[in-house]
Amino acid sequence: MGKALASLAVVSAVAAVAAATAAAADEVSTNWAGYAIADLQTVESGTSTTPLTFTSVTATWKQPKVSCSAGSTSYSAFWVGLGGLASTSEALEQIGTGADCTATGKAVYYAWYELVPAASVPVSLKVRPGDTITASVNVTGTSVLVQVKDRTRKTSFTKRLFMAAPDLTSAEWIAEAPSGCSQIGDCRVLPLSNFASVTFTRIAAIADGHPGTVTDPTWASALIRLIPESGPGASPSKAGATPAAVSSDGRIFAVAWDPTPTA
Repeated sequence: MGKALASLAVVSAVAAVAAATAAAADEVSTNWAGYAIADLQTVESGTSTTPLTFTSVTATWKQPKVSCSAGSTSYSAFWVGLGGLASTSEALEQIGTGADCTATGKAVYYAWYELVPAASVPVSLKVRPGDTITASVNVTGTSVLVQVKDRTRKTSFTKRLFMAAPDLTSAEWIAEAPSGCSQIGDCRVLPLSNFASVTFTRIAAIADGHPGTVTDPTWASALIRLIPESGPGASPSKAGATPAAVSSDGRIFAVAWDPTPTA
């Protein structure tokens, strides 16, 4: 549901990353929490002259149940995607699920996809808390194949789309505070729903024909913590989200909702 918005820059607060050991840089975003992978230069500086080309990303998770209360709207999204990490990025291909709270205190669950800079598109797939979801994005040239499966309900959505210039410089597994945009293009990060936690499993990606996981030494990884922006115009919500360490095989990690995250 949009590119990463970092508190200092699109990619910020990075630690030194050694690709040989696949150590994750620690980064801060105002809307993303999770892990991203890219070539070392992109993770360290936000740009790269010879980036890896990521063509596939996938993961599985259980749809979180959000806690809602009347009088307070909030939003959350859980997705896999390609692109959108580099400071020069102008595109992002992503698909996943959402869990929002309406002003009446009702929880709303749904699936969606988005090819940034276009707006997100809802998917006609029923999603309920606890359902096991598998999502993937696969790109061949200008063809983008997005798929989301509800393994609990044995239903799925698949669509092949055209995109003139997909961003293939990174891959991500993210819990997000979505943004709301006005008709003139002004966007603001919305309050994050209390989703408690979400665990991404069966994580995999392919870059330059090489299959791997978050910890693969072929690329560098970044742990991204969601810390809301403060100051005038910022969301009134103070909640963020923090990812846990990824498993040794790079295939599993959890993201926890955090009412008072700190830098």
